Amino acid sequence: MTRQHTVVESPYGPLTLAATDGVLSGLYMVQQRHRPAEETFGDVDPEPFGETIRQLRAYFSGELKDFDMPMRLEGTAFQQGVWKLLREIPYGETRTYGELAEALGNPGASRAVGLANGRNPIGIIVPCHRVIGSTGGLTGYGGGLDRKQRLLAFEAGAGDDALF
Repeated sequence: MTRQHTVVESPYGPLTLAATDGVLSGLYMVQQRHRPAEETFGDVDPEPFGETIRQLRAYFSGELKDFDMPMRLEGTAFQQGVWKLLREIPYGETRTYGELAEALGNPGASRAVGLANGRNPIGIIVPCHRVIGSTGGLTGYGGGLDRKQRLLAFEAGAGDDALF
């Protein structure tokens, strides 16, 4: 198993992109909760990330709404189910943890959905920032609530972050 990484700038600070065997397996923000240790990212090599960087630039410039790239999401079957649902939340929209739990067929699992959401290894591209609390409030975000608020405002057309 070959691991590589690179760091790219974004309107939300530096983003560490990680790949396993040449496939995107992580996108981490500075001071992100559950961010793996630096030494696990492997060699610095921008080679596997050309398409990811291109799509991130298009997203941050407001030209891309849906990411389309190979990803390697490693987690439990439950986490995989949550992350699949995250990718189905349309750009500019939100869902609650409870709505995701219901979609998984387990309406009592909203707390478990929140935990899986927090373990999402590919932030922004797998849009965990689009999940909110049952009252519509911002709750938890591994990248920090300020970033979550800014990402949601950007997608709603109210942000000025198209600077990438």
